[in-house]
Amino acid sequence: MINGMKNPPDVRIQLPEESSSGPLNGNVTNRKAEVMQVVLRALCLETSVTALSLMVTAKQASTISVFGFNIPLHSKWSFSHSFEFLVGITAAVALHLILQLLISGSRLQRGSPIISSRNHGWIIFAGDQVFALAVMSAASSASSVSSLNHTGIRHTALPNFCKPLHYFCDRVATSIAFTFFSCFLLAILVVLDVLWLSSKR
Repeated sequence: MINGMKNPPDVRIQLPEESSSGPLNGNVTNRKAEVMQVVLRALCLETSVTALSLMVTAKQASTISVFGFNIPLHSKWSFSHSFEFLVGITAAVALHLILQLLISGSRLQRGSPIISSRNHGWIIFAGDQVFALAVMSAASSASSVSSLNHTGIRHTALPNFCKPLHYFCDRVATSIAFTFFSCFLLAILVVLDVLWLSSKR
């Protein structure tokens, strides 16, 4: 006792522990997801432009022997509707990705979410899904024509065109490979779009 008074009881205040799922951490996580989307779109743009440039530069002239006759050959991507379809789709995908990157990049610089609203998210999801399916269709169609060029047609005199036109066939095959990779990246973007939409219910 001091001066006839008891010592005051100790008072302890326990501050709440910081939660790892707080608003600040959530914002950081969202920002990382947005940066990942931008990186994936940039990578998909690169693969699409590569596929497009390889296909439009695929052409070669050579000769082939059929029944002892030398026949001149001239092959070009525009001779095949499937290759033209691939060029058109990859060009459209590149334009779609450039537009999305311009919008996303400007919003990231301002510190705003790259998807402004749920309606905006649905538009991006629809675009990514449509282009993913279109790219898959174009790549599949072009690969069937490329396979025919490599194997020829059995039981007929139609030979393997890729022996004398190996440069053309190699560029086409590489273009198709990049197109399939673009489809894979677009499929990942579609999944990310779905995850974003489901989180905004």
